[in-house]
Amino acid sequence: MALEVLEALDSARTQWYHVTAIVIAGMGFFTDAYDLFCISTVSKLLGRLYYYDPSTGGPGKLPIGVNNTVTGVALVGTLTGQLVFGWLGDKLGRKKVYGITLILMVVCAICSGLSFGATAKSVMVTLCFFRFWLGFGIGGDYPLSATIMSEYANKRTRGAFIAAVFAMQGVGIIFAGLVSMTLSAVFQSYYPGDHFKTNPVLSTQPEGDLLWRLVLMIGAIPAMMTYYWRMKMPETGRYTAIIEGNAKQAAADMARVLDIEIQAEQDKLAEFNAANNFPIWSNEFYQRHGRHLIGTMSSWFLLDIAFYSQNLTQKDIFPAMGLIDRDVELSAIGEVFQTSRAMFVIALLGTFPGYWFTVVFIERIGRYKIQLIGFFMMSFFMFVIGVKYDYLKDENKNLFALLYGLTFFFANFGPNSTTFVLPAELFPTRVRSTCHALSAAAGKAGALVGTFGIQRLTVGGELYKIRKAMIILAFTNLIGFFCSFLVTETKGRSLEEISGEDGRETIATLLTLHPDAAAAARPPHLPPRHGSGNPLPSRDSAASLPTPDAAAAACPPPPTPTQRAGTPSLPATRRPSSPPPTQRGKPPPIPQRSGGGPHPPNTSSHPRGRPTFGPTPGADATTTTPPDARRSLRSPLRRRNNGRATPPTPATAQ
Repeated sequence: MALEVLEALDSARTQWYHVTAIVIAGMGFFTDAYDLFCISTVSKLLGRLYYYDPSTGGPGKLPIGVNNTVTGVALVGTLTGQLVFGWLGDKLGRKKVYGITLILMVVCAICSGLSFGATAKSVMVTLCFFRFWLGFGIGGDYPLSATIMSEYANKRTRGAFIAAVFAMQGVGIIFAGLVSMTLSAVFQSYYPGDHFKTNPVLSTQPEGDLLWRLVLMIGAIPAMMTYYWRMKMPETGRYTAIIEGNAKQAAADMARVLDIEIQAEQDKLAEFNAANNFPIWSNEFYQRHGRHLIGTMSSWFLLDIAFYSQNLTQKDIFPAMGLIDRDVELSAIGEVFQTSRAMFVIALLGTFPGYWFTVVFIERIGRYKIQLIGFFMMSFFMFVIGVKYDYLKDENKNLFALLYGLTFFFANFGPNSTTFVLPAELFPTRVRSTCHALSAAAGKAGALVGTFGIQRLTVGGELYKIRKAMIILAFTNLIGFFCSFLVTETKGRSLEEISGEDGRETIATLLTLHPDAAAAARPPHLPPRHGSGNPLPSRDSAASLPTPDAAAAACPPPPTPTQRAGTPSLPATRRPSSPPPTQRGKPPPIPQRSGGGPHPPNTSSHPRGRPTFGPTPGADATTTTPPDARRSLRSPLRRRNNGRATPPTPATAQ
């Protein structure tokens, strides 16, 4: 019961518009990643500027509570924004809400660099306030970008397109390190400072106060660049047709985008919507999709505990790996430079390749296998780092850096990408944005666990606590590996087939689990499926089959040449007339040979070995039964040809 506009989207060739959609949606994720992770490059600078205490004998550091709030408040906003904008995306439309998130991101990224006061408290309160609303806008980008891309893409390349949008997160992380590294290098060249152990006071350059503000405010630029193009994107055809119920507008929008002709099919749309009109909190949704929703939420939750712990705490692990010098041997701006450089190198060599490996292989290997492989490898490498932490830190720092980089690689060539892709494919159109938002919000809840829990172990730089944190993350990923078995593979199938909106997923599942019940539920004019355990109809069960007239009535007539120009008409085939009422329900008489005695069954010409009998009663012994009379009584299947039905081909004699 698929609509033509949906089939056109699923079978459309890849064209320039798909590339444009990837760039427009991907720039949002570029901005998201930059805004979320650039704070890691300047958080130590904030401690030196506003929390220096000469009595400690070391550089200033943010108190643990303040540090966790500064780095984690954006994640709280992201979680909230995902739930709100994900729900609005299903109620108001993907396009209407898409622009609001971008405006919010631009305004709050700029305001994050402002301060209402000069004291440490006023600066931190202002920063946290605007970063919360920045995260709120970022949160809306997750479900909307994923949903829009999944509903635009064709089924052959849908996973690669969604993964390419998410891969822009890796580019954003690289640019967060690159921008911080470049600006700090420029500032350091103009405003050099002493090392802390040489001069504790002059090691903190006052110009660093401008540096961190510029780093945060630059995040508004890519969002401003894509606002116009987001507003030019039409609403997705699936939302317009299925949720708004406007098949004509959906066909017009997608015909203009895909440059093809699409029929509206308003009557068919009403039947389609009637079969799929159930809310997300209904028992029917739970029976169809409850297991998948639990799977996407749990796996994303467990993944983000590890992923955000790695990204937000790497500034504390870099000194142990030898990638940056000790803080007492650096100036304030010099510490920003070395931290940004290490973040840039790890992202470029470990994080970035993982994202694009997923883009290349997701349609070959599949989402399900990539997620399992990623969780397992992350767990393995983190466990090795935790168990051998002392050896790696003191005797083999190159191996330490390699293992740490591999955890980032398999996070992104693994669950960090697939947990974003799967919720955009598994659920029905009416609740797709909401379900993706619930899954993403569960992920951000895991990120908060990492920020306020795991980061508490690493912020002090104590070796045994870092070792403990890595072992905890290893077991977290192992649990995520087992939770991945709750989801299913979506490769190569249409969104309606995956979610069961067209009925195919439901029948396929029923056939797998209960073949006898599935056979009983099939229409009586269709033959049983091969391998379903049901015998082929025999001559004795002829009474249970529909009459030829009923079969002919069930088969719609082929279109005439005037209906389909250029299609050659097929010769008319003669159907056997139905038997008289007195003979219905009785097996036909066995034909006699001219020399007496019944014709023996002939099984040599039938591929299944079923008997075929000789001439019909009353016919000459030398006359063979015409092929048309031996046609199956079931209704011929209709085939699709560019969205139009073709006349059935006459059966040939076996």
